[in-house]
Amino acid sequence: MAAWGRRRIAGLLELALELAMGVALLLALVLPVWLLSVAEPASAAAGAYDVVLVEHLRIKVPADAVQDWIQAERGSWEPWLEAQPGFLDRQLLWDPEREEGTLLIHWRSRDDWQSIPDQEIARVQERFEQLAQDLTGSEQGNPFPLLFEGELLPQ
Repeated sequence: MAAWGRRRIAGLLELALELAMGVALLLALVLPVWLLSVAEPASAAAGAYDVVLVEHLRIKVPADAVQDWIQAERGSWEPWLEAQPGFLDRQLLWDPEREEGTLLIHWRSRDDWQSIPDQEIARVQERFEQLAQDLTGSEQGNPFPLLFEGELLPQ
């Protein structure tokens, strides 16, 4: 009777293990799909918005100055942009192969973007360049020159 009881317990344990593995597999396959279907996008959680225009800039950013570029952006353009009517969001991206920074600045409308006076942009750019010079140890000019300026339309 003891041998039969041990075999029965071993069989039940094996069955329980197979059942647990089946449930784990099912959860691994179904849960991610379910989460995607019920998850709220990050933009919706923060107040969804419709992007009408994306300002697209590319600048030269050497590998040894990436953190300096980010700091200069945070100390100049970032706070200024956040105070602008129509500004929605901004992404800073870096391409290590080309040693270029890409900025994608999302605007509510083309008018919001284009209505900013040139003198105001020049003032913020001057602040950016001064910070960049201080951070990189550069004596003159813009350590992160503009390579490309354009606009993108979300589809």
